[in-house]
Amino acid sequence: MASVDNKLEELANPLVNPDKSVESKPSKAAKRHSGKDAVVAADAATVTADAVQSAASAESATAESAPVDATAPAEPQPKSPLGEAYYRGPVMLRGSMVPKDNTTGNLLAANQSTDWLHMDPWRVLRIQSEFVDGFGALAELGPAVSVFGSARTPRTDPSYKAARHMGKRIAKAGVAVITGGGPGIMEAVNRGAALAGGKSVGLGIELPHEQGLNAWVNLGMTFRYFFVRKTMFLKYSSGVIICPGGFGTLDEMFEVLTMVQTHKVATMPVVLYDSEYWKGLFAWLSTTVREHGMISELDPNLVVITDDPDEAVDVALSGIKQN
Repeated sequence: MASVDNKLEELANPLVNPDKSVESKPSKAAKRHSGKDAVVAADAATVTADAVQSAASAESATAESAPVDATAPAEPQPKSPLGEAYYRGPVMLRGSMVPKDNTTGNLLAANQSTDWLHMDPWRVLRIQSEFVDGFGALAELGPAVSVFGSARTPRTDPSYKAARHMGKRIAKAGVAVITGGGPGIMEAVNRGAALAGGKSVGLGIELPHEQGLNAWVNLGMTFRYFFVRKTMFLKYSSGVIICPGGFGTLDEMFEVLTMVQTHKVATMPVVLYDSEYWKGLFAWLSTTVREHGMISELDPNLVVITDDPDEAVDVALSGIKQN
């Protein structure tokens, strides 16, 4: 029987170890076996081969049907040659990009440089705060008319008296007045509105020679940035009156006309007071600028030019009556 076992081992070995392809020579003992022993050995080899194949198939089926263990730890990722990752918020840094400091440490550090106060990221926050403060101050103002004009107009000028009358009439109509908050025409409008018991708003601007808000403002705010201030004029006004003035007044006038002409804001009545003062500018716009194709023909309903303060107020208030 030992001879049969030796024969089985020799026949099964190539199946179990397929890489060992060297063919074994039959032993002398095997040659001496009878034909019956050879048949028994061959049958045993077949059984052994079938068993090996069945075991391999069962192992493969078990691997395929086995459920995936979701809780099993993932294989570790290969390490980066640049070193360990450092995260600063959503940003990933490695190698030479890893900072020497940390965010919390910077926040709590004492005696830091104040250069950041003058950099654009901080400036953006200041701009944002001006919008927030402006919206908060004017959101519940109600209907309003903005009146623009020179800060240099003396109190003895007829335009000053006309502007004071406009402010008074607007306030008596239950409408707030908004000016730049300075002296001259602005002071006159605020004065007329305040004495009539109305809302007298002054939106000042920080300038090198700032004179502050005039004494007749009962709701005021000073801005750092012109564009934030002009946004407040446009957002909260339903009509505009423009009295004689300089670069600042012209800037505000063309800002309003541009926004209305390009439909960036709802159409609002725009009135220019003192035809003698404005006729040269509009003659130039209607001829030289228009003939060079720089502008379309001015909409006659876009601007009203008048010498009557009462007409100026009526036109400016017409936008509120339509709402």
